[in-house]
Amino acid sequence: MYETILIPFDGSDEARKGAEHGIDLAATCGATVHALYVIDLPGAPRTVYLRDDEDEMRDRYREYGEEVTGELCEMAGERGLECVSVLRSGSPGEEIVDYAKSEDIDAIVLGSAYRGKLGALLGSTAEKVVRTAETPVVTVRERMND
Repeated sequence: MYETILIPFDGSDEARKGAEHGIDLAATCGATVHALYVIDLPGAPRTVYLRDDEDEMRDRYREYGEEVTGELCEMAGERGLECVSVLRSGSPGEEIVDYAKSEDIDAIVLGSAYRGKLGALLGSTAEKVVRTAETPVVTVRERMND
Protein backbone atom coordinates (compact mmCIF):
# COMPACT_ATOMS: atom_id res chain seq x y z
CA MET A 1 0.00 0.00 0.00
CA TYR A 2 2.64 2.53 1.09
CA GLU A 3 6.22 2.29 -0.12
CA THR A 4 7.45 5.57 1.39
CA ILE A 5 6.32 7.28 4.58
CA LEU A 6 7.44 10.75 5.61
CA ILE A 7 7.77 11.34 9.34
CA PRO A 8 8.53 14.97 10.23
CA PHE A 9 10.36 14.85 13.55
CA ASP A 10 11.58 17.56 15.91
CA GLY A 11 12.16 15.42 19.00
CA SER A 12 9.13 16.75 20.91
CA ASP A 13 6.76 14.45 22.80
CA GLU A 14 3.99 14.87 20.23
CA ALA A 15 6.40 14.26 17.35
CA ARG A 16 7.66 11.12 19.10
CA LYS A 17 4.11 9.82 19.40
CA GLY A 18 3.60 10.44 15.67
CA ALA A 19 6.96 8.82 14.86
CA GLU A 20 6.11 5.66 16.78
CA HIS A 21 2.84 5.35 14.86
CA GLY A 22 4.59 6.11 11.56
CA ILE A 23 7.21 3.45 12.18
CA ASP A 24 4.51 0.92 13.10
CA LEU A 25 2.70 1.73 9.84
CA ALA A 26 5.93 1.52 7.84
CA ALA A 27 6.76 -1.85 9.43
CA THR A 28 3.31 -3.17 8.54
CA CYS A 29 3.73 -2.07 4.90
CA GLY A 30 7.47 -2.66 4.55
CA ALA A 31 7.84 1.02 3.63
CA THR A 32 10.94 3.20 3.63
CA VAL A 33 10.85 5.93 6.29
CA HIS A 34 11.88 9.48 5.43
CA ALA A 35 12.86 11.32 8.63
CA LEU A 36 12.56 15.08 8.09
CA TYR A 37 13.68 17.89 10.37
CA VAL A 38 12.94 21.47 9.30
CA ILE A 39 15.24 24.24 10.50
CA ASP A 40 12.85 27.10 11.24
CA LEU A 41 14.78 30.29 11.93
CA PRO A 42 12.73 33.37 12.79
CA GLY A 43 12.06 35.54 9.75
CA ALA A 44 11.76 38.81 11.66
CA PRO A 45 14.44 41.45 11.13
CA ARG A 46 17.37 40.97 13.44
CA THR A 47 19.88 43.25 15.04
CA VAL A 48 23.48 43.23 13.85
CA TYR A 49 24.44 41.13 16.86
CA LEU A 50 21.91 38.42 15.98
CA ARG A 51 22.84 38.46 12.30
CA ASP A 52 26.49 37.89 13.21
CA ASP A 53 25.39 34.97 15.36
CA GLU A 54 23.07 33.48 12.72
CA ASP A 55 25.64 31.07 11.28
CA GLU A 56 26.31 29.67 14.74
CA MET A 57 22.56 29.34 15.35
CA ARG A 58 22.10 27.52 12.01
CA ASP A 59 24.92 25.15 12.94
CA ARG A 60 23.24 24.36 16.26
CA TYR A 61 19.89 23.74 14.55
CA ARG A 62 21.61 21.54 11.96
CA GLU A 63 23.39 19.50 14.65
CA TYR A 64 20.13 19.06 16.55
CA GLY A 65 18.32 18.09 13.33
CA GLU A 66 20.97 15.48 12.55
CA GLU A 67 20.65 14.15 16.09
CA VAL A 68 16.85 13.78 16.05
CA THR A 69 16.62 12.38 12.51
CA GLY A 70 19.40 9.96 13.43
CA GLU A 71 17.37 8.90 16.47
CA LEU A 72 14.30 8.34 14.29
CA CYS A 73 16.31 6.35 11.74
CA GLU A 74 17.69 4.25 14.59
CA MET A 75 14.12 3.53 15.75
CA ALA A 76 13.21 2.54 12.18
CA GLY A 77 16.34 0.39 11.88
CA GLU A 78 15.39 -1.53 15.01
CA ARG A 79 12.26 -2.58 13.12
CA GLY A 80 14.30 -3.58 10.05
CA LEU A 81 13.24 -0.53 8.04
CA GLU A 82 15.27 1.53 5.60
CA CYS A 83 15.43 5.19 6.62
CA VAL A 84 16.41 8.37 4.79
CA SER A 85 17.45 11.32 6.95
CA VAL A 86 16.70 14.80 5.56
CA LEU A 87 17.23 18.36 6.83
CA ARG A 88 15.53 21.35 5.24
CA SER A 89 15.25 25.04 6.12
CA GLY A 90 12.10 27.14 5.99
CA SER A 91 8.52 27.07 7.18
CA PRO A 92 7.85 23.59 8.61
CA GLY A 93 4.39 23.17 7.08
CA GLU A 94 5.53 24.26 3.63
CA GLU A 95 8.73 22.22 3.70
CA ILE A 96 6.90 19.05 4.78
CA VAL A 97 4.36 19.39 1.96
CA ASP A 98 7.02 20.34 -0.62
CA TYR A 99 9.25 17.42 0.35
CA ALA A 100 6.35 14.95 0.17
CA LYS A 101 5.46 16.21 -3.29
CA SER A 102 9.03 16.36 -4.66
CA GLU A 103 9.89 12.86 -3.40
CA ASP A 104 6.53 11.31 -4.37
CA ILE A 105 5.91 10.24 -0.76
CA ASP A 106 2.94 7.90 -0.25
CA ALA A 107 1.89 9.10 3.23
CA ILE A 108 2.85 11.65 5.89
CA VAL A 109 2.57 10.69 9.57
CA LEU A 110 3.07 13.38 12.18
CA GLY A 111 2.25 14.15 15.77
CA SER A 112 -0.03 17.00 16.73
CA ALA A 113 -0.17 18.72 20.09
CA TYR A 114 -3.47 19.57 21.72
CA ARG A 115 -3.77 23.34 21.62
CA GLY A 116 -7.24 23.97 23.02
CA LYS A 117 -9.79 26.28 21.45
CA LEU A 118 -7.42 29.19 20.81
CA GLY A 119 -4.79 26.91 19.30
CA ALA A 120 -7.31 25.68 16.77
CA LEU A 121 -7.91 29.29 15.73
CA LEU A 122 -4.22 30.08 15.45
CA GLY A 123 -3.29 26.93 13.54
CA SER A 124 -0.37 24.56 13.77
CA THR A 125 2.10 22.79 11.52
CA ALA A 126 -0.04 19.65 11.48
CA GLU A 127 -3.13 21.64 10.54
CA LYS A 128 -1.27 23.38 7.69
CA VAL A 129 0.01 20.05 6.39
CA VAL A 130 -3.46 18.50 6.51
CA ARG A 131 -4.94 21.49 4.64
CA THR A 132 -2.32 21.76 1.90
CA ALA A 133 -0.83 18.30 1.26
CA GLU A 134 -1.90 16.26 -1.75
CA THR A 135 -0.38 13.25 0.02
CA PRO A 136 -2.54 11.36 2.57
CA VAL A 137 -1.78 12.63 6.09
CA VAL A 138 -2.13 10.72 9.35
CA THR A 139 -2.02 12.84 12.50
CA VAL A 140 -1.49 11.41 15.94
CA ARG A 141 -2.80 13.77 18.54
CA GLU A 142 -1.37 14.21 22.01
CA ARG A 143 -4.15 15.47 24.21
CA MET A 144 -3.44 17.29 27.41
CA ASN A 145 -5.85 17.24 30.35
CA ASP A 146 -8.14 20.29 30.32
